[in-house]
Amino acid sequence: MVSRVPNITQPIVTRFAPSPTGYLHIGGARTALFNWLLARGSGGKFLLRIEDTDRQRSTKDATRAILDGLSWLGLDWDGEPVSQNANAPRHAAVVDELLAKGRAFRCYMTEEELAATRQVAFSEGRALRSPWRDRPASDVLADTPFVIRFRAGDDDEVLVEDAVQGDVHWKGKEFDDLVLLRSDGTPTYNLAVVADDHDMGVTHIVRGDDHLVNAARQAQIYDALEWDRPVFAHVPLIHGPDGKKLSKRHGALGIEAYRDLGYLPEGLRNYLLRLGWSHGDEEYFTDSEAQAAFSLSGLNKAPGRLDFDKMASVNAHHMKLADNARLLELVSPWCEKLVEGLDTSSATFRVPVLAAMDVLKTRASTLAELADQIYFLIRRTPIMLEGKAAKPLKGDAPDLLTRLMPRLEAVSNWTSDYLHAELEAFTEAESIGFGKIGAPLRAALTGGAPAPDLSLVMEWLGRDEVLRRMADQIKTGE
Repeated sequence: MVSRVPNITQPIVTRFAPSPTGYLHIGGARTALFNWLLARGSGGKFLLRIEDTDRQRSTKDATRAILDGLSWLGLDWDGEPVSQNANAPRHAAVVDELLAKGRAFRCYMTEEELAATRQVAFSEGRALRSPWRDRPASDVLADTPFVIRFRAGDDDEVLVEDAVQGDVHWKGKEFDDLVLLRSDGTPTYNLAVVADDHDMGVTHIVRGDDHLVNAARQAQIYDALEWDRPVFAHVPLIHGPDGKKLSKRHGALGIEAYRDLGYLPEGLRNYLLRLGWSHGDEEYFTDSEAQAAFSLSGLNKAPGRLDFDKMASVNAHHMKLADNARLLELVSPWCEKLVEGLDTSSATFRVPVLAAMDVLKTRASTLAELADQIYFLIRRTPIMLEGKAAKPLKGDAPDLLTRLMPRLEAVSNWTSDYLHAELEAFTEAESIGFGKIGAPLRAALTGGAPAPDLSLVMEWLGRDEVLRRMADQIKTGE
């Protein structure tokens, strides 16, 4: 049995190593977050490696999307991103070392020979063994293409002591003679990963449990090179609400989609943190709290299930905590979508929205919902200009608003408390219930949009805008 328990005494170094073949999906973002927290919480390093050895599928646009997604999510990395493709000469040198140690060999099998050999191995219930593995290294076929394979052990038991999965055992004979270098000289995934992680000083690898078998393959390469293994921690993949593997039909999206839906990066970080990791009954974490609390021992063996309601709830918590001025800047583009030609740099936009932010942000779970809450403050007047005719006032509502206007014009202290008192005094003078004036006044001021207490709405809009909207509403009822 081969058991190489990592003895990590140096600072923790983690990495995130995405392939630039598509967007940064939510599972990858969670993997990056776990590695980032482990490194930042220990005062170590979080490195970024772009695994772009697949030159046909790797694109610059995908690389840019990954970098943008990590940056928006707030997961900063140390140093410059490493291109795995640029390390190809080093990968070849590592293979030369394995050849020299007798742990790798040249294999000249043709495609037809490989298919036949694999079929025999399959029928006998064993892994692929190349007939070239025991040939002398001096047996060279000039001008004949070859690959270089790893000499898998037949008698060894491979043990991976995983921080999440526990001890996982494999028989060495279960593994093929793995290709390390293709016939064109390019490295395969498992060889390149081992070489890069070693050279980058990576001490801990946190990734999805779909890589668990790769860990066994990579562990054999580490051992053959007499390199210390990193700590492996393989996390169960995220599942959909139905418990099945997450897919597009569950709404699995790229990180940029969650940004475009109006989530805050800290809200999404907090949600992803709790999607597969626990710390007692605590649900909400700031970055400093998460970094202090995060450890591999808190990672769960059971898959986390994507829950959009929970995601919105966690984001709503962080909306409440967010700085008002920052929210103003973040929500401005959403408001511009609601009102064509809106000048979000103007005082007529910024002053009332900032004044209302403390209240309105508690009524929204995303920036999109916050913009909907703000809408009544920025909607155009007269309402008819929006192409949405206001509902005509019924009964004596126009007269009531007309009689209320001079009383509001005379209010000396335009604050919610004084305005509320004035509305109460008006209802007493008119001998009516508050709903009698509240309904038409709310229609005039908000157009029926969701809004909090009327006296607060009036304070935020300001005297001139309140009177203007009331006059417009009265006119529609004439």
